[in-house]
Amino acid sequence: MSLSSNNSNDVQLVGKLSESVIKIKNEIHKIIVGQDEIIENALVALLSGGHTLLVGVPGLAKTLLIKTIADVLDLGFSRIQFTPDLMPGDITGTEIIDENQITKQREFKFIRGPIFSNIILADEINRTPPKTQSALLEAMQEHNVTAMGNSYKLDEPFFVLATQNPIEQEGTYPLPEAQLDRFMFNLWLDYPSYQEEIAIIKSTTSDVNPTVEKVVTKNELISFQQLVKRVPVADNVIEYAIKKVKETRPGETENSKLKEWISWGAGPRASQYLIIAAKTKSIMDGRYTPSIADVKASLIPVLRHRIIPNFNAEADGITSLDIINTLMND
Repeated sequence: MSLSSNNSNDVQLVGKLSESVIKIKNEIHKIIVGQDEIIENALVALLSGGHTLLVGVPGLAKTLLIKTIADVLDLGFSRIQFTPDLMPGDITGTEIIDENQITKQREFKFIRGPIFSNIILADEINRTPPKTQSALLEAMQEHNVTAMGNSYKLDEPFFVLATQNPIEQEGTYPLPEAQLDRFMFNLWLDYPSYQEEIAIIKSTTSDVNPTVEKVVTKNELISFQQLVKRVPVADNVIEYAIKKVKETRPGETENSKLKEWISWGAGPRASQYLIIAAKTKSIMDGRYTPSIADVKASLIPVLRHRIIPNFNAEADGITSLDIINTLMND
């Protein structure tokens, strides 16, 4: 069944979702000053059921933003501080030998790790080796954890929101392409404006400690995610998304500049994320179907980490963002 303006239940649910998004933003802004676009995109990813990578220099409230979102959504929250000595079992959990108090027999018992929660803050995710980073792959894609041959289902909804510092590279490990592709959005936080920084300093150097109210329950969030899946999309909108993704592939684009700059482009998952994000953005605004403008709004966060510039681009100082801007104007 697809969403329709003739379906009264879906119409009411669209209205409820739009109202809830406004309330969520208002609660988040009790703690976070500015960062409107980042908050908007983070909520798009959450309502779409996608994971988000937040990149920014220290002190831009990346961690605080994620913790605040968890507080407002009334979801289970786990913070994992990624360090060079972190092991996969520290994330997923491990088996220990436990003695049965009744039979006195020893048996293996699985102790669940911090991944078993609804919102996972993977703080400074690039500070841990690839072996440990890979412990997140199955969880992010399948919402499942395998340990000692046994599979454990993660609670729904499940989101990974990871942070990364783009400046300090000593002691860090680049995220594998397979893991980067699991993130729906790659969001870059910028410095606050002059007026925003004044508001930040005033609020953080006083004795006022604002608290947020829980706005959306777990079941409501799941119903919103199911609603997103029912949103219909016109063929021309889908075709536009696929066309833009194909233009990032050197062997398929007709743009000579893009051919000259790109080593590897985005896969089909990018097209999927562009459409699901467009659907989410439309109903967040109270509209029943997305437009091409909704797809355009997500091109940067969806494609930024899926395009690998080649040597020619790097020599010319061309970044993936420059490539996407060329793509948007093509």
